[in-house]
Parts: sequence; structure tokens; C-alpha cells
Amino acid sequence: MKDDLVESKLKGNTLRVYIYVLKRRRVGVREVQRSLRLSNPSLALYHLNKLKELGLVREENGEYEVVDEVKVDVMRDFLRFGTLLVPRFVMYAVFFTFFTVYLAIVSFQFYSSTAIVYWFIALLTLSTAIFWYESISAWYSAPS
Repeated sequence: MKDDLVESKLKGNTLRVYIYVLKRRRVGVREVQRSLRLSNPSLALYHLNKLKELGLVREENGEYEVVDEVKVDVMRDFLRFGTLLVPRFVMYAVFFTFFTVYLAIVSFQFYSSTAIVYWFIALLTLSTAIFWYESISAWYSAPS
């Protein structure tokens, strides 16, 4: 029930503020207002209080920090490493890149060059290219 409520309320500028707080860990009202180019500090405070009511952030000495991390809509395809949001596809792309390079090096050094090896490496190269394309597309469509 709570997830449905959070998902229905976490849209637009409130989502932008939430993502900003996720990336920065601790933020003040003026910092949010300036960084997200909101019209005035009271608008930033409104969105921060909305997040506080949802139980996603807490306030300490005028600064807000994330209490609960939720994966809503556009955030489901991203992983968080500290303050960095990374698309999930990057992990697959990196794995396939290393696997393809390793297999190409090993197969050309130790095995005779057969057609099946060329086809397999071509298939892995195509898969790697697709994962990198999806990673870059997701990165550019990331909420800021």
C-alpha cells in the first residue's frame, strides 16, 4: 500500500528533488532551490516536506537526508553506487566486453581458427554492442 502511495506522489519536481537528495546525501533548502532552478526556496521546502511526509527523507538541523530508498518508475533501471546512479545495463555491457575480449585472445592463441570460433566471437561482439547501446540510451534518459 505504501509503495503505491509513494509511486503516485513521487512525480515531477518532487521526483527531481528526491533524486537530487539521493545523489547528494545531505542537502539544504537553498541548495535544492538553486541547483534545480526552482523559482523560490518555499517551493523547494514544499517538495522536501512532501518527501518527509512520505517517509523518504528526514530533517536534521535544516538539512535533509534520505531515510528510505525507493525504486519508482524510471529509477528501477538504475543502481546506486554512493552518489552515482548507474544504469543496470552497464554491468552487463562490462561483463560482455571483458568476456568477448578474453575469449578472442584465448581462442586465437590456443585454438585453430575455425568458422565456429569466428561466429561465436561475432555473436558476442554483437551482444556487447547492443548492451553498450542500451546502457548509453538509459544513461541519457536518466532523471537529473
